[in-house]
Amino acid sequence: MIFETHAHYEDAAFDEDRWEILESLPKHNIEYVVNIGSGIKSVEQSVKLAESYDYIYASVGIHPEETMLLNEERLLWLKEMAKHPKVLAIGEIGLDYYWDTPDRDTQKVWFTRQIEMAKELDKPLVIHSRDAAYDTYNILKESNIGDFGAVLHCFSYGVEQARQYLNMGFYLGIGGVVTFKNGRKLKEVVAFSPLEQLVLETDCPYLAPVPYRGKRNSSLYLPYIAQEIANIKNIDYDTAVRITNENAKRLYRMKG
Repeated sequence: MIFETHAHYEDAAFDEDRWEILESLPKHNIEYVVNIGSGIKSVEQSVKLAESYDYIYASVGIHPEETMLLNEERLLWLKEMAKHPKVLAIGEIGLDYYWDTPDRDTQKVWFTRQIEMAKELDKPLVIHSRDAAYDTYNILKESNIGDFGAVLHCFSYGVEQARQYLNMGFYLGIGGVVTFKNGRKLKEVVAFSPLEQLVLETDCPYLAPVPYRGKRNSSLYLPYIAQEIANIKNIDYDTAVRITNENAKRLYRMKG
C-alpha cells in the first residue's frame, strides 16, 4: 500500500469535500497519510484530523514564512502539541529565501530552535528548503541530527545537494514535479538516489502530477508519482510502492 508522507488536508482547497476524500483513501490503496502542520492554525487542524482517522497522523512545525509569529510562549505551545501521540515529526520547518520574508536571520533562528525542540522530543524532522541550499545544509550539519532523521520535503535541488543529504542518512520527498516534462533535475536526483532513501508525497493541494498538473492535488494521485519513480529506476510499480512505504515507516518510526 502507498504511504503519503506530506499532505495539507486542512487547506481551504478541501473545504467542500475534505471528508469524502479522506474517507475514500483506504479504498484506493492509501495506507497512511501524514498531514503537515505548518502554521499556528494548521498545526491545530492537523492534530484534529489525525484524531479523526486511524490512518492519518500529523507533523507539527512552523513554516519559515510564518516564523515572524513565533516567540517563546508559542514555541512552548508547539512543544506541547508535538507530544500528542499521533504527532510523528516536527515540520515543516526550514528556510525559504524565495521571498525573503521574514528576513533570513529570523528564519534561521527559529529553524534552529525547532530543530533543538525535535531533538529534545526525539522526533524526526520534515524540512522545507527553497532557494536556501547552502544555509539549510550547514544548519542541519551543525545541528548533528543524523540519529533523529529527516526528510527533505519536495526536494528541489540537484544531484550534488542530494548526495550531501543522502550521506547524512536523510530521505528525499518526491512529489508531482518528477512527472513534469521540465522536471529533469528531479528525475536525475531520483535516478542517482538509492530507492531506500526516497519517500512519496503530494504536498496536496499543490503540485499535482501529470496528467493533473495545474489542478488540485490529492493523495489519490500518488500512483502517478510511484509509476514515474519505477520508470526512472527501471523497477516494477509494486516494488516502488513497497520500498517507499517501508522507507516512510522508518522515517516516521512506525511499526508494521
